[in-house]
Amino acid sequence: MNPSPIELLATVLFGLAVVHTFCVKRFAHWAHQYPPGSVKEHFLHFLAETEVVFGLWAATLFLGIAALKGSIHDAVVYIEGLNFTEPKFVLVIMVVAATRPVVTLAEKIISLVARLIPAREGVAFYIAALIFGPLLGSFITEPAAMTLLALMLKRRYFDRGISRRLAYATLGLLFVNVSIGGTLTHFAAPPVLMVAAKWNWTMAFMFEHFGWRAACACAVSTAMVAGIFWKELSGLEVEADKGRRIPAWLTTAHLVFLALVVGFAHYPDVFFGILMIFLGLVTATREHQDDLKLREGLLVGFFLAGLVTLGSLQSYWLKPLIESLGGSALFFGATGLTAITDNAALTYLGSLVEGLSDELKYALVAGAVTGGGLTVIANAPNPAGIGILQDAKVFEGEGISPLGLFLGALPPTVVAIVFFWLLH
Repeated sequence: MNPSPIELLATVLFGLAVVHTFCVKRFAHWAHQYPPGSVKEHFLHFLAETEVVFGLWAATLFLGIAALKGSIHDAVVYIEGLNFTEPKFVLVIMVVAATRPVVTLAEKIISLVARLIPAREGVAFYIAALIFGPLLGSFITEPAAMTLLALMLKRRYFDRGISRRLAYATLGLLFVNVSIGGTLTHFAAPPVLMVAAKWNWTMAFMFEHFGWRAACACAVSTAMVAGIFWKELSGLEVEADKGRRIPAWLTTAHLVFLALVVGFAHYPDVFFGILMIFLGLVTATREHQDDLKLREGLLVGFFLAGLVTLGSLQSYWLKPLIESLGGSALFFGATGLTAITDNAALTYLGSLVEGLSDELKYALVAGAVTGGGLTVIANAPNPAGIGILQDAKVFEGEGISPLGLFLGALPPTVVAIVFFWLLH
């Protein structure tokens, strides 16, 4: 291992970015100590935005490369050599999925499932949303599922006076279930997408080795959290969306655009063209639309682009580490490493290691998806959820605590460990 000065710089900045994500709540607290509207208040609030963290430190890396190389051109060449398809895709899918017709349809489907559950509506919808919703991500992609669920849960629970304990337990459950819920197929979860083609993992393979485990883990974890907070959930008077009726043709059109974006997920020039046409449709039918989540989508895309910029230079220590581990060590190592680096980046680096056995391939991907709910950077859709939920009433304008998220995600992560490894 002989890292270059640029790789060492990238690792230091990556570490500082991780520390920064755990300090965002502190920056928000400091911001309140200055007069509203002042430069210091706005600057500290800016630093408290989770989604800008990795982008800021990636910009620092850009300047660092220019300084070390003595040329801005070399920094530009580095950026141009990276693949930002995933951040672009998450931006577009988030904008398309977070529209009123799509959210309303998803909510109706989940409500139908909830009616089959013998419990009060507050409990039944909660259980249906957090079991069925994440599994739906295997077909509409994880970022889309995260966006839909975060919007529904925000209105029905997070903005309706639930306790902080329930809020963080739900947040952790949502993130873990979305991370594992996208593994029924080979195209929806970013960490699976990174290796499926190279390792010839088909949909049948995914369901046999991952899918049923994910469904069981989602069901057990959700039942566990719902049981603990049954009384509080039962007491909620949950109201459905009372917006005006949406024409069936418009909902169908939105689903077609959603399918087109997913179908061309690897071709950013194409799916951005689809987005432009979609924006025209939204403008023409604005009476049936809510405000588009452009700001949230841009922030999440910026976050992931920063993660790609910094994470691409971590292979000098990650790749040898992956090569040196056995089955159990690799599974638990991947689960832990995922908390401090994007799980898709982790599996991508694993795909570069030649000669991995089938057991090690499974251990790497299973560990990566198992740990995908522990932090905001662990799984690509997590920033989308944070972007939507951090302004919820329950968090009182202070944002989401990374420690609270971590503690809320621990129990469902343990359940995932049981199904993905201990019962393997």
